[in-house]
Amino acid sequence: MAREATKGRKAVLTVVAWGIGLLIFFPILWTVITSFKTEAEAIASPPAFVDFHWTLENYTTVNQRSDYLLHFWNSVVISIGSTLAGLVIAVPAAWSMAFVPGRRTKDLLMWMLSTKMLPAVGVLVPIYLLARDTGLLDSRIGLVIVLTMVNLPIIVWMLYTYFKEIPGEILEAARMDGATLSSEILYVLTPMAVPGIASTLLLNVILAWNESFWTLNLTAANAAPLTAFIASYSSPEGLFYAKLSAASTMAIAPIMILGWFSQKQLVRGLTFGAVK
Repeated sequence: MAREATKGRKAVLTVVAWGIGLLIFFPILWTVITSFKTEAEAIASPPAFVDFHWTLENYTTVNQRSDYLLHFWNSVVISIGSTLAGLVIAVPAAWSMAFVPGRRTKDLLMWMLSTKMLPAVGVLVPIYLLARDTGLLDSRIGLVIVLTMVNLPIIVWMLYTYFKEIPGEILEAARMDGATLSSEILYVLTPMAVPGIASTLLLNVILAWNESFWTLNLTAANAAPLTAFIASYSSPEGLFYAKLSAASTMAIAPIMILGWFSQKQLVRGLTFGAVK
């Protein structure tokens, strides 16, 4: 009887999980479907799910109107560059907080986290003026610096959590063997925390890839990533839903492919240290 109840509960949880998953995935599916419609069919009521004239016209128009490869390359440089820069800063910071904590370490961590609660628009003007005066406005380097600072609290917090799960005795043994501080971080700590570092890298690449507030306000043409590429199809004349869907599909496809192939590593990193 207990076994039947367990099986029934498992079946219910499976159905609920699939239902939630499909509910979350449906907007993406609908965007992809809409990208193959004409503008008239995209706003038709009731909407057609499959029974409509499938066309690649929107993709052709988007590629003719915009330089997709330029926006794509900008997104790659900005997201990967800001994540790597953040890791270079966050690894030593998380190491010191995890293994050489001070009296104010927890307060510092909470302060860093609290900066994520600050509305970005509150610091837009000073950052915009700084970028303008230093010649970093509409540049990849400027966006890399800004997104590094924006996502740094998350990177530090994640790495700090992973590092706390590593026994300090291992690092002490490395010091007794004559390891310097840099060798300890590079050759002892980092290899042991590879799952956590990898998941941190992947999550922050996704965050930087999807960032729209700073990319729309600090770029115009030269450094505009795919978020600006999508926004260009919203105009005062109205929303071109079919073309907007095609642009959105082209923008999210690379990061969805990355997430699909790295999901095992991502899950492994997110559960690192969760099960003793």
